[in-house]
Amino acid sequence: MDVLIVEGGRRLVGRVRVEGAKNAALPACVASLLTDESILVHRVPQLRDVSTILFTLGALGKRVVRNGGSVVISEDGPLTAAASPYSVRKMRASFLVLGPLVGRLGRAVVPLPGGCSIGARPVDLHLQGLRALGAHVEESASAVTVSADRLRGARVEFSFPSVGATEQLLMTGTLAAGVTEIVNAAIEPEVLDLIELLRAMGAEIEVAGRTIRVAEARLHGTEHTLIPDRIEAGTLLLAGVATRGSVTAVDVRPDHLEPFLVALRGMGVEIAVAGVDVTASA
Repeated sequence: MDVLIVEGGRRLVGRVRVEGAKNAALPACVASLLTDESILVHRVPQLRDVSTILFTLGALGKRVVRNGGSVVISEDGPLTAAASPYSVRKMRASFLVLGPLVGRLGRAVVPLPGGCSIGARPVDLHLQGLRALGAHVEESASAVTVSADRLRGARVEFSFPSVGATEQLLMTGTLAAGVTEIVNAAIEPEVLDLIELLRAMGAEIEVAGRTIRVAEARLHGTEHTLIPDRIEAGTLLLAGVATRGSVTAVDVRPDHLEPFLVALRGMGVEIAVAGVDVTASA
């Protein structure tokens, strides 16, 4: 799709169900690498980024079966340590496979990530964390090779709360001996959703402010429903406001939207919250 044509002049009015969060779906799918048992994830959005991460996992040796909004990821054979250059260079979230592969196989070769460019988005915090856990990192112009005979828990303090690096260390920490402590961690809803999935898989994780402690665990399969996408919900609500209409975002988490709703109220927008439904009226 090269062009979007939008014809305005109409008030947008109605109810729209919000899909599962894309930024929760991607690490949830990658978490399947942490176990040889099956993971069933519900409310998975039908998006190209999701298809890319599922392709990445299939190329690594996972069996992926999608049925509407549900995805089953299982393992019927050996995994490979080398990630597909096509998918990783296409989407930077694919770089999350690095730590889980090292934890499972002792080695991983992952191309440097691509995807959307939002300012400087280096992977140095990912590599800093893996080095702290005892991994040997070799960087080339096009790929990163990481190896470790045995990962060991350590204290890792980030210079800023990176979502991707936090997710990388959360997953890798479950396979590292002892306890991994992540200081100045990201605690966005999508990170907390990954923690809930890992706990359901058998992980022992404690969250205290921006410090997260992860203990080594033998993870197993589970079933998990993703949180609703707060970005999609906000976009739909704003579309109603911008057209002087009234839009209800259905089946959302109002607590995830609270700062955004406060801002809308400050602009004079009427906000109504009824359980898991939020309505914005201009």
